[in-house]
Amino acid sequence: MSQNHFTNGDSESLIRRPLLSSQRSIINSSSQVAIVGSNVSPIESLDYEVCENEFVKHDWRRSGKAQIFQFIFMKWLLCFLIGMIVCLVGFCNNLAVENLAGIKFVVTSNMMLESRFLWAFLVFFVSNLVLTLFAATITALIAPTATGSGIPEVKAYLNGVDAPGIFTIRTLIVKIIGSITAVSSSLLIGKAGPMVHTGACVAALLGQGGSKRYGLTWKWFQFFKNDRDRRDLIICGSAAGIAAAFRAPVGGVLFALEGMTSWWRSALLWRAFFTAAIVAILLRAMIDLCLSGRCGLFGKGGLIMFDAYSASVSYHLVDIPPVFILGVIGGILGSLFNLILSKVLRIYNFINEKGTIFKILLACVISIFTSCLLFGLPWLTSCRPCPPDPTEPCPTIGRSGIYKKFQCPPNHYNDLASLIFNTNDDAIRNLFSKNTDDEFEVKSVLIFFIMCFFLSIFSYGVVAPAGLFVPVIVTGASYGRIVGMLLGKNSNLNHGLYAVLGAASFLGGSMRTTVSLCVIILELTNNLLLLPLIMMVLFISKTVADAFNANIYDIIMKAKGLPYLGTHAELYTRQLTVGDVVTGPLQTFNGIEKVRNIVFILKTTGHNGFPVIDEPPISEAPVLFGIILRDHLLTLLKKKAFLSLPVASSNEVFNKFSADDFAKKGSSRVTLKIEDILLSEEELDMFIDLHPFANASPYTVVETMSLGKALALFRGLGLRHLLVVPKFSGRSPVVGILTRHDFMPEHILGLHPFLARNRGKRLRFFSTLA
Repeated sequence: MSQNHFTNGDSESLIRRPLLSSQRSIINSSSQVAIVGSNVSPIESLDYEVCENEFVKHDWRRSGKAQIFQFIFMKWLLCFLIGMIVCLVGFCNNLAVENLAGIKFVVTSNMMLESRFLWAFLVFFVSNLVLTLFAATITALIAPTATGSGIPEVKAYLNGVDAPGIFTIRTLIVKIIGSITAVSSSLLIGKAGPMVHTGACVAALLGQGGSKRYGLTWKWFQFFKNDRDRRDLIICGSAAGIAAAFRAPVGGVLFALEGMTSWWRSALLWRAFFTAAIVAILLRAMIDLCLSGRCGLFGKGGLIMFDAYSASVSYHLVDIPPVFILGVIGGILGSLFNLILSKVLRIYNFINEKGTIFKILLACVISIFTSCLLFGLPWLTSCRPCPPDPTEPCPTIGRSGIYKKFQCPPNHYNDLASLIFNTNDDAIRNLFSKNTDDEFEVKSVLIFFIMCFFLSIFSYGVVAPAGLFVPVIVTGASYGRIVGMLLGKNSNLNHGLYAVLGAASFLGGSMRTTVSLCVIILELTNNLLLLPLIMMVLFISKTVADAFNANIYDIIMKAKGLPYLGTHAELYTRQLTVGDVVTGPLQTFNGIEKVRNIVFILKTTGHNGFPVIDEPPISEAPVLFGIILRDHLLTLLKKKAFLSLPVASSNEVFNKFSADDFAKKGSSRVTLKIEDILLSEEELDMFIDLHPFANASPYTVVETMSLGKALALFRGLGLRHLLVVPKFSGRSPVVGILTRHDFMPEHILGLHPFLARNRGKRLRFFSTLA
């Protein structure tokens, strides 16, 4: 039987080796940890299948209407709590970033007004370095799993991959604090991705059933001590994260559906929508509070819609070709962005493998380089006179705005500084702004685009919470505005609307989602009239980019070695049967098994599921009864539900157990191991009746089923084990077990090398057509 964790063969070359090392250690670090060079513990699969055994049925028969009501009520209550907590976190996150970054920019600007340019640079440089150093230090030393956006890990978890340590309290706290300080340090990173991870962490912690360590063992939480219910809550948390980051509740739900989860149902859609609605309602109230001036010197609550709305938007056939070109450019640049980012992350991994100090030093080097660029590049452009009728005071002093004075004389502004010497949100707001067609020069926006493209790549891999949404938006908006400026009066669309379309095209080219991104952009800009054009650029950019490589999150998951099962199966899986990839040896148990045999197999194998087979005299011929999980066997051994004779147990055995005994432990619990169970020689010679505790209705496939068809079943149902049974009788009742590992291309192509050669020929053929 194949093992339930994923490893790559040693024969792969170093450059092809996944960033998650196959030599696992006890350190629970995943997330961007692979990219910063930490070893990780084994990656297990999750149990999304409902275990149907006699104990579960007996427990449900004892449940009354009150317990059923508790179960339904708690689901909705937890969705409400997730929405409320994620909303508060997102609101405070934005306020903190606006105030920290605001104080930094105001102090620096005041010094520049006094012509103390060197001191202004030192203040800007040191403040950025300190904030980056703090974020990198707490991330590297306290919670390495908080590194990066966290979206690849959450997406893998919802696919059935249990990457360890990604939903702990430490990860949540470091994710919030680290994201605030890292974004405030002027690194070209975003806070939307970390908000998705934050929402998933909140949902996982609420849904893990409490913790004895912190005295949170409320009886009602016992309903959610399984992977299936936690998955539903984490999907709601992911939707709430996007809703809080962009004030886009519908976009958040669609992003969770399209870009995150591998499994969906209508009831879950309704709960995710409810969670996102709670975020939107509470966020609106908090923003109204900030608009009254009660949120600090600079904070207005963030999350303000980017003002790209225009009631007079009209476009004609002549505007379609430029939009089409924008989509093509977005697809090419998006795929190039993904390619370069994957190479840079690989290089960062080589550097960070040297130790924690190198991770922190790398983050500091990127901060120093960023500060020098942000402060130095505006000096390369000339000052522009203030327009005769500006939309806001010109020059802008002491706050964010379009007309940054920087080093310019009175009544002049620096257009490049207006983009660079601001927070990322303010830069996007300036690029999206209407009635500003003459405020920026092509040279300044071009410099800004090149800087954003490469800084967003080099900043993402540092050991700090970092998202890609905002950097991709600001980069796409800059080249979109360049296209609008080049077209000039030949187009009916203003430059701000071209910036919106450019951001949409780059998002589609890099992240490859369409429906959710379309709705998020519409909710961001409050411009429904752009819907047809946004749909067009997203479709074109995704189509073009798909011809070159995968979306950025799938690339990162593959680089980390996370065994993600994609939607589309490889062509060669239709040529193979499940019998062609099942490997042994297969470990099975009898329906009534000796304790000594169970202990021996658990100690000598790392498998997590074991077929239970009835043989004579219990049955006339060997027959498959079901499957039992390793955790359930450990519980039976711990509770010592033993029999002195190999006979079936009575219903009294149920009185020794509660539903909590077989519940999936939360992230804060210590996993029970076979070495922790001490048994005497007399107990080892006793027996256990596995029938009441084995899943008597596991999913099975015949050995002649195609591998592609089995993969669709495995992924669609969220399985951990898929039993393979023989086509003809007279053989063993079970041929083997398919696990996630058996569907991985590395495993399949390792067993059948000729498929790799044929696969390469097909790829070259299709790339020629593309």
